[in-house]
Amino acid sequence: MDGTTGTDPAPRVRADWSRTKEDGMTIESGAPVVVGVDGSAAALDAVRVAAREAEYRQRPLRIVHAFIWPLMNTPLGPVPGGPADGGLRNQAERYVDEAMAEAAKVAPEVRVTGAVVDGAATPVLLDESRDAALVVLGHRGLGGFAGLLIGSVTVQVSARAQSPVLVVRGEPRADGPVVVGVDGSDLSTEAVGFAFEEASRRGAPLVAVHAWLYPTPVGPGEILPLVYDVEAFGDEEERVLAESLAGWSERYPDVPVQRRLVRGSPARALVEESKTAQLVVVGAYGRGALTGLLLGSVSHAVLHHAHSPLAIVRRRRTADGS
Repeated sequence: MDGTTGTDPAPRVRADWSRTKEDGMTIESGAPVVVGVDGSAAALDAVRVAAREAEYRQRPLRIVHAFIWPLMNTPLGPVPGGPADGGLRNQAERYVDEAMAEAAKVAPEVRVTGAVVDGAATPVLLDESRDAALVVLGHRGLGGFAGLLIGSVTVQVSARAQSPVLVVRGEPRADGPVVVGVDGSDLSTEAVGFAFEEASRRGAPLVAVHAWLYPTPVGPGEILPLVYDVEAFGDEEERVLAESLAGWSERYPDVPVQRRLVRGSPARALVEESKTAQLVVVGAYGRGALTGLLLGSVSHAVLHHAHSPLAIVRRRRTADGS
């Protein structure tokens, strides 16, 4: 490994190195697929998925380890006869080296770069997401607590990243459909577009799921009808699904589409579909989201319980940054 640590006074110090294929072509253009690693088995699973995603997209792969001194804000000091950082940075670099080697096995044509970046994992990965085509994360790393379904870094980055985030859950599979949750919101449209692109890239069918429930009172004094016109509700929800998919099949004629209209919990419907999916796609929040929530209730629930990898899509920034 020919890692170098810069002396730039920027807030984060990066140690960058790369491994490329000596013979033949390498994939090295465009915004990278970024994957965070911490030495855990879940992180290596994420690296394998990220390498395949980079290959699908014809993008380079960037592997990042966020390096921070454990439990304190200042270094422990040199170990007698050892490096000034007590060998912890060398261990961080080994994590990245191992991940780069694993990525090369999965996708040898992809250009892979690695970086050790000073800082906590969440801000480091959020910063990386600014220039990424996709950020890939394991569902839980070395810092995960046994009783938690998903790691806190994964939740925070999924909610706030400026690129789509792919969370590796379950056993990644090459078959099965791409499943997308549809609710008629603007962000749902972003998710639908992302899902069609993924299905086309993978040669997979698309399953569009729109689940709905009868309305319930949300405040004191609100009166709802005791009897609903089931057919009218169904027709309206069918319209929402149809309008959300309008035009996409013309843009992606190679993608077979199945529509699923489900009366029930959207989160439960998507988790059920994830059992046979190769990927589930959701917007970070939907039309029922409350201001101030990091993730909508549906995306949060699917993040914790999906049986397949999950892509969480946020609204793409325009050229003026809005």
